[in-house]
This record gives sequence, structure tokens and C-alpha cells, in this order.
Amino acid sequence: MGTTTSKNDTEQTDAVTDDAAADPKPTTTSAEQATAPADKAVTPEKKAAAPEDRVPDAAGTEEDEELGAESTPATGQAAPARRGIVAGAGAVAGAALGLASLTGTWAGTILAERQTVLGQIKLQTGKTQDQISAVYTTPWHTTALVNGVFALLALVVTGVVLLRRPQAAWTRAVAWGGFALAVLGLVVAGGMYLDLFAAAPKLGAGGS
Repeated sequence: MGTTTSKNDTEQTDAVTDDAAADPKPTTTSAEQATAPADKAVTPEKKAAAPEDRVPDAAGTEEDEELGAESTPATGQAAPARRGIVAGAGAVAGAALGLASLTGTWAGTILAERQTVLGQIKLQTGKTQDQISAVYTTPWHTTALVNGVFALLALVVTGVVLLRRPQAAWTRAVAWGGFALAVLGLVVAGGMYLDLFAAAPKLGAGGS
């Protein structure tokens, strides 16, 4: 009986050993089972904290972009400002040229006086007998030519300013004023050169 019992115990022990070898699944202790839920409970907190950790990075990126935008020169705004300055200067210059074509210029006065001196020299040397043409008509026409040149310059400058858009209101107003003065100056210069406003004086029958 004792021998039979020991054999049965040996067979049961061998069977348990064989089952353990066939099923290699690790056994978890009670301590490991207690710590596992704690680890799983921490995971949602880590997931919730992840977006908060990324917020400072996004804020830092926005600040860097703002700093970069401030440090970059505003070339887009500088170009229209530069064009506005050029257009304003052109409008003022065109208006000044148009006014000069009406009132006369220093250059026109000097050239007219030069023609007067040349006419006197021709009279004294006998190169011409037409005293009126030498002393009056030629200087008069010279002044008209100079005024006409200034009027043409004013037309070109103000015309360029008016063709370029958009422009400031004051720029267009000054340009239109200069354009009107230029047209009027050109008409006056043409009338002076063609003797439309006043006929050239003529000597009488007894004049030389």
C-alpha cells in the first residue's frame, strides 16, 4: 500500500510538471496585479498633459513669427510711398513749368537781349536794312520760342503724372493745374510767334 501511494504521488508530480512545461504563461503575483491598475491610471493624466506641453511650443512659434515679421523691411509699403513722392514732385514741377511758360523765364529774357544786340550789330555793319526785324521782331520771336519749349515740357511732365494711377487727390489737382497752364502757355507762345496778338510795327513811307 505504501509503495502504491508513493508511486501515485510521483505520477501526479510528474503530471503537474508536464502541465507547467506545456503552459509557459508567466504567473503574476498579487503585488504585480496591484501595481498594474496604478500604472494604467497614470496614462490618462499623461495623455491630458501632452497637449499642455505643446502649448508653449505653439506660443513660442507665434512669437518668433511676429518678431520675424517686425524685423522684415516693409518693402510692399515703401514702394507705393516712393511712387507717391515721385508723382507729387512731378506734379509740382509741371505746374512750375506751365507757369513759367506764361510769365516768361530768365533764359528767354537773356536770349531775347542777345538777339537785340546781334540785330544792332547787323544794322551797324550794313548786313541788314530792316531795323524793325533786327531790333524788335527777332527778339520777340525768340521769347515766344523759349516760352513754347517750357510749355511743351510742362505738358509732358504733367501728362505722365496724370496717366499713372492711382494718385493722391492733391497730386492730381496740382497736375491738372499745371496741365492747364501749359496748354495756355503754348497757345500764347504760338500767338506771339505768329504775331496774332499784335502785328509787327512797320516803318512809314519816309522811314529808312
